[in-house]
This record gives sequence, C-alpha cells and structure tokens, in this order.
Amino acid sequence: MKKSKKILIAAVGGALLVAGGIVGARKIVSSSSADDTVYIVRTETYENAIEIAGTVSAAKSQTLQSLNDGTVVGVYKSEGDEVKAGDLIVQLDDSEQQYNLANLDYEISVARMNQTTGKLKLMQTQRKSLVQKISDRKIVATFDGIIADLDVDVGDYLEAKDSIGTLVDTSYLTAEVEIAETDVSKLKVGQKVEFSFPAYDGGSAEGYLVSYPAIGEVTSRGATVVNAKVRIDDVPEGVLPNFSFTGKIQITEPEDKLIVERYAIGHDKGTAFVEIVGRNGNTEKVEVQVQPYGTDYVEITNGLEGGEVLKAQSSASKSGRMRTFKRGSSSKNKNSGAGGPMGGGMPPM
Repeated sequence: MKKSKKILIAAVGGALLVAGGIVGARKIVSSSSADDTVYIVRTETYENAIEIAGTVSAAKSQTLQSLNDGTVVGVYKSEGDEVKAGDLIVQLDDSEQQYNLANLDYEISVARMNQTTGKLKLMQTQRKSLVQKISDRKIVATFDGIIADLDVDVGDYLEAKDSIGTLVDTSYLTAEVEIAETDVSKLKVGQKVEFSFPAYDGGSAEGYLVSYPAIGEVTSRGATVVNAKVRIDDVPEGVLPNFSFTGKIQITEPEDKLIVERYAIGHDKGTAFVEIVGRNGNTEKVEVQVQPYGTDYVEITNGLEGGEVLKAQSSASKSGRMRTFKRGSSSKNKNSGAGGPMGGGMPPM
C-alpha cells in the first residue's frame, strides 16, 4: 500500500513538472517570437473612388423609318457610310405629290393674273402642305453620323413607320450608371471617370461625370440609387455603342501613403517612436508622427521614408500571422481600410 502511494505521488509530481515545463517553454517561445518580430514600412496607394459598371450608348441615335406608305425608288447610302445632316438616304415614289404641287403652282399663277387675292392666300397655304408631303417621301439624316445598319432595296414597298435602319453619332459615348445613395454626396459634375472595356486591350480610357438628378429611385432589388450620366469624348478605336465597361468615378486623386502595422509603434511620454533595425541587427530609435489607418495599421506622416524594417513594440493577437493585402475596403468606395502581409523575422538582406 505504501509502495502504491509512493508511485502515485511520483507520477503526480512528474506530471506537474512536465506541465510546468510546457508552460515555461511556451512563455520562452512567445517571448522570443515577439522579440524577433519585425514590420516593414511600405507604400500603399489610397484611392477614394466609386466603382461603376454599365454599357455605353451613342451620343445620338436616329431610327431610319418611313413617314408614309410608298415604293422605294432610290437608296443613296449603305451600311457603314458616314453622312452629314440633311443627306438623302432613301427616296420613296413622290410622283403623285410632285404632280399635285405642279398643278397648284399653275392655279396660283392664274390667280395672280386675275388678282384674286383672297384665294391666292389659301393656295399658298395649301402649297406649304404639298411641299411638306414631298419632303416626307424622303428619309434623311438629322445629324452627322454613321449608318449603323440599313436594310432596304429599290422596289421595296414601305408602310408608314416601317424601320429600315439606324443612324448613330459616335463622336462621343455616354452611359447611365447607378450610384448608391450613400455615395451621392461625394458626386460633383466634372469628376474624372475611368473606363475599362473588355473589348479593348489598350488600357483604360478617361471620361467625366456629366450630371446626376436631384431625386433618387428604388430599384427592383429594393435599393435606393441615383442614375448618374457619364461621358467619354476620346473613344478608343474599336469601342462601339452597347459595349460593356467597368470603371470608377474618381472622388479625389490617388495618394501614396506610408503604412505599417500598429504593433511597430511605441509610445514614450505621449510621443510615438519606432526602432529601426539595421543590417547589423542594431536598432535606432526614431520619433514619428502617425495617424490611424484602418484597424491594425497606422499611417506614418513624418519621420520615415518607406522600406524601413521596424522592431515590434507590442504583440499582435497571433504574432507572425499573415494578413491579406487590400487596396480598398469596399467595392463601391475605396476610401478606408488598409492591409498587408505582416512579416516575422528579418527579411533577406
């Protein structure tokens, strides 16, 4: 019995010794890890922008259609042709209207010879109507542009309002984009807009914000938005109306900031400082000015230039863990948050 008690006491004592050793080892490892942790001061581009997406539309668009019933007697332009305002594109048969106008002109000349002033005024009013009917037998361009499509041949019979093609002005492109109600206060007419087109691999194109209404609307998703109008004047070659794009409205110009994990910052009598680790392992204490930048980072506003290796002044919740580097905290507004990988140990020299 005594022998059993001795064995039990020895076992308990051994277990306590092992547990104490484990705890002590953890403290030593934790202390060593904290002492060896360093952070690198790096530059991050801060962007205050609203992300947008949509499809571009032509500056102007005209549906080419007949105003009256009639037979096509002339097609003077083809798909892809550039036209000027007033150019004749399609002519319908107007022989009947031309005859009526000629007959009326004869009657007007007779009325003038007989000096029937009252009847002459009525005839002149009638003449204006006949001239308009002749004009309506023509399909003409109402602005300078390009015929995007045209489907008509001589001999075709058209009914009133039949559509035969489209004329577009692509000297510039526009688009309507949804802006969340929380971002509307940041908008200002003339702000720079950056466009990226999947169909264009030459980089981004620059445009600007044209306008936005003073009233919002509720989408089918239940979100309140404002439909802002954006425009691009220098249209990249190959970009056509109805092409899709992604982009951003630049609220402020991008700004480079020096950031580092807040654990690299120490405080002494209200003054912030860091310890720069040199190539030989020695440290140099330097006073710095900082301000908050997200949750785990600070911005260095004075005292450092970037690239410095700093000794940890406090421990993170998990020393040496990797952090995800982010260039923006929101898909709509890249104006807060920062991140970057947190280094553990000295980087290669």
